[in-house]
Amino acid sequence: MAAKKAKKKTFSAVKAVKANARERVGQPKAERVIVDTPRAERRKAKHKPTLAEILVRED
Repeated sequence: MAAKKAKKKTFSAVKAVKANARERVGQPKAERVIVDTPRAERRKAKHKPTLAEILVRED
């Protein structure tokens, strides 16, 4: 079996510009992960708590 020829890389202006910027400025900082709270916890209650719910929470 013959070995495959290496694929010739085509010029990409975007990659060239990004590589040039990395040389001058340096690598960008890693992004921070923001912990997202579930949607149900962010929303306010639609109804006032009942008297029974208030009494149960206080105990």
